[in-house]
Amino acid sequence: MSIPWFQVVQDALDRANLTETDLSAVAVTIGPGLGLCLRVGVHKARRVAGAFNLPIVGVHHMEAHALVARLVEHELSFPFMALLISGGHNIIVLAHKLGQYTQLGTTVDDAIGEAFDKTAKGLGLDLRRSGGPAVEELALEGDSKSVMFNVPMKNHKDCNFSYAGLKTLVRLAIAAREIDAKCPFSSATKEDRRNRADIAASFQRVTVLHLEEKCERAIDLAMKLEPSIKHMVVPGGVASNQYVRFRLNNIVENKNLKLTIRSQDVLSQVVLW
Repeated sequence: MSIPWFQVVQDALDRANLTETDLSAVAVTIGPGLGLCLRVGVHKARRVAGAFNLPIVGVHHMEAHALVARLVEHELSFPFMALLISGGHNIIVLAHKLGQYTQLGTTVDDAIGEAFDKTAKGLGLDLRRSGGPAVEELALEGDSKSVMFNVPMKNHKDCNFSYAGLKTLVRLAIAAREIDAKCPFSSATKEDRRNRADIAASFQRVTVLHLEEKCERAIDLAMKLEPSIKHMVVPGGVASNQYVRFRLNNIVENKNLKLTIRSQDVLSQVVLW
């Protein structure tokens, strides 16, 4: 049985009118990141490299996320900013040139994607598409100001992110409204459904507000270091969230930058040349 992920490599070769015999090396992201996901790419890279006696080049996972947009966005030139928002990482960097980066902020505990996943699980949502899309969909039904969650790290004048405390507040809100995660959302009563939707909407609003505040501060800092920056690249699965896109785009446009979204940057896992 073939694994769909592996078809990505073959599709890339087909579109480039190449075969494995045309390659001179195999580059693959090796970390940091979610081990299970990274192993898939490493396994494929080893198979190709071993079969055709090619060298393997290990690539930093975060660097790959930051740079992959340049494969398709030809106007994206250095210097630029990159904000990675995924299940395992939050990091914002200023890319000066290839191999030279300044980390402006990172997560001090849990990443934004994990917070979405844990919230979805606590609300008893369908996780087959992952927690992010489930929370985003449910949030459309709720009142985003009905649950007054505190914005994380409000008094920290840096560019770091934290979602562990917000996860705890969500768990407490779920308990206070006696929401049973074992009861599927599809079977919830009208009142229970409204309570879950309100929590989802309030969580999403505060989550993204935290993201906005830190990004705005990071942009100000980056523009002092590199006044010529014109783009912010946002890779990672959470970048597919439409509310996240809308809010970040407002921040970026207000700073006279262009937002480049790479929520499906599968090429950041395995690159062949």
